[in-house]
Amino acid sequence: MSPAVQVSRGALGVDVLGSLNLVGALLKYLSLSTLFPIAFALAYSEPVWPFVGAGLIGGGAGWALERVTQGKELVGVREGFLIVSLTWLFAAGLGALPYLLSGEEQLSNPVDAYFEAMSGFTTTGATILTDVEALPDSLLIWRQLTQWLGGMGIIILALAVLPRLRVGGRQLLEHELPGPEFDQMTARIRDTARRLWALYFALTLAMILVLSSFAWTGIDERMSPFEALAHALTTLPTGGFSTEARGVEAFGAASQWAIAAFMALAGVNFALLYRAFVRVHPRPLLRDEEFRLYATLLVLGSFVLAVELWTEGVLRGEAAVRAAVFQFVSMMTTTGAASADFTLWPVFTAVILIAAMFLGGSAGSTSGSVKIVRHLLIGRILRRELDQTVHPEIVSRVRLNGVPVDERTLRAILSFVLLYVGVFAVGALALVAEAARVDLELRLIDAIGAAATTLGNVGPAFGFAGPMGSFDPFSGFSKATMIVLMWLGRLEIIPVAVLLSRHYWRV
Repeated sequence: MSPAVQVSRGALGVDVLGSLNLVGALLKYLSLSTLFPIAFALAYSEPVWPFVGAGLIGGGAGWALERVTQGKELVGVREGFLIVSLTWLFAAGLGALPYLLSGEEQLSNPVDAYFEAMSGFTTTGATILTDVEALPDSLLIWRQLTQWLGGMGIIILALAVLPRLRVGGRQLLEHELPGPEFDQMTARIRDTARRLWALYFALTLAMILVLSSFAWTGIDERMSPFEALAHALTTLPTGGFSTEARGVEAFGAASQWAIAAFMALAGVNFALLYRAFVRVHPRPLLRDEEFRLYATLLVLGSFVLAVELWTEGVLRGEAAVRAAVFQFVSMMTTTGAASADFTLWPVFTAVILIAAMFLGGSAGSTSGSVKIVRHLLIGRILRRELDQTVHPEIVSRVRLNGVPVDERTLRAILSFVLLYVGVFAVGALALVAEAARVDLELRLIDAIGAAATTLGNVGPAFGFAGPMGSFDPFSGFSKATMIVLMWLGRLEIIPVAVLLSRHYWRV
């Protein structure tokens, strides 16, 4: 280790000052995003100073942090764990500033404002708002934008940091896209990020045009260009925030089908989408084992939910199919958008939707939760163990798309799932205990749903926190607990858990 690195790191094994320097730079550039809602505030004659103030405070804080730690940019992958953990915390702080500066009563509490911002940047979609339509349009568009920014940010995280932990990201993408083309594509993270951002932007623009065309042609007059933009900004990142109190239920059938289609698309591995759409080479997508399981589960879950709605007499015909497809796709991809109040549906549908929360989308997508590829590999691990129990002499390798998966990766996946279930259980118990302390009526299924939906970055839960409700009745402690769950879930737990290890901080 060079003397310069030793000076920067001191007695620690990680370059804290260099990490803070990069976090400051990221916060400085992220503050420029406040210019977007300023344009809407001017267009709608709404106050601009909440965004100007947020931009100046966030940009100034980022600039100051960068200056104070200047010359300490000696960071590597090890520092990446600290950087991404802090970046999401700081980003949520920036996202909360316009809410606090706006003077809106619903967002006047700092915990509430931070909850809403963390829900945005982690693309969770849970909200403490009780009257979303009362917010100014510029503040609504800022709320939608936080999810759009957070959605693609997690793709870059998956490419740059998670591979070293072997729990997702490029480590799993390499198994899905082996070969020279993928090696060339991922040769430089900067180039890869630029290409995936371009694809992300193009899909967002395509969705805006599709939804806007429904208004222009009279198919769905409620879907104005503003609504089309707002919902495109939260669908591609699988976020789920809506500008309407009733969510997507406020729009016509055509809009609901289109949003469902884009939600399903957003849950697909973006590297595979890049190859299919940009390279015009869809065969790897169709051959990919994770994608095939993903598509199968979407169809099967939607079918079971539709049958349940139909047989129970909740809905009939096309309405039953549309509601089932929309809700299952939304929950499985962790979008959390709603076209119906599923808290009024039979109990069995709640079980199906909670199960969908634990599935997630594909690795390398904007979805949260466990991810399909992990379920797929765990299933193959279990099958191998059963085979070896019967025939101990068998030596077999777990494969994905025909490529052997190394044992270290398999152990990391099992560790992640164990941690995920453990954090979920602790979170649910904390919500139950706190509800009892403050005398809040909270059913066990409601606590389970709230913990699962925030850790999985899904959005709506059940009971008063359902798709047409709000998380506002929860106490400040419960909201803080769910903020932590959202943060842990978006960063896939282990990068944060690494920071709690003594070995991480040692030279």
